[in-house]
Amino acid sequence: MSRPLAKILTAAMLALATLLMAGCASPRSYVVLLASPDGSVGKVAVQGQRGEQVLTQAMQGANLDGATPPFEVTPEQLQRDFGAALGARPALAEQFLLYFETGGAELTGESRALLQGIVQRALARSSVDISVIGHTDTQGRAEINEALGLQRATAIAEQLRRMGLADAVISIESHGARNLLVPTPDQTAEPRNRRVEVTLR
Repeated sequence: MSRPLAKILTAAMLALATLLMAGCASPRSYVVLLASPDGSVGKVAVQGQRGEQVLTQAMQGANLDGATPPFEVTPEQLQRDFGAALGARPALAEQFLLYFETGGAELTGESRALLQGIVQRALARSSVDISVIGHTDTQGRAEINEALGLQRATAIAEQLRRMGLADAVISIESHGARNLLVPTPDQTAEPRNRRVEVTLR
């Protein structure tokens, strides 16, 4: 049920943001492409004074000058050269979707069962900011859906606080029917759009 926020972090950018630096224990400066948490791998072009190299596989490296072909980086080499940088990365954002019965702020049974897991994931972080966004389907008037989305988000935030996150920073907002997970015509009952998105950062 939890999924990384792919729209915020891509595999290639995650690797570059962390590893575009000189290897601490290595005589050369190089870039390493890492897989994203879901296993997907992007593509990175390394352009230097002496050429350009394209990385397309996880654990592939290229010197910053672009002079030599990509090379394999072993886990031991990665840890030796970039262990400090890897250890300093902030935890990736986590997102959870909670679904509601029609017309109110009552969670489905399956979604109620997820709440404790969300609390545990939040407590496992050294610090956490929580975003709670309420959504609706397209049934009803826009202003009613905005209010219903806020009611849902507020209800979830209150439950999270009661379950152990009383001191967490929690932002609450409503998108009503404006950001549908599943596009539908107006006045359409769609269970997947009746949701709250909880994001841990």
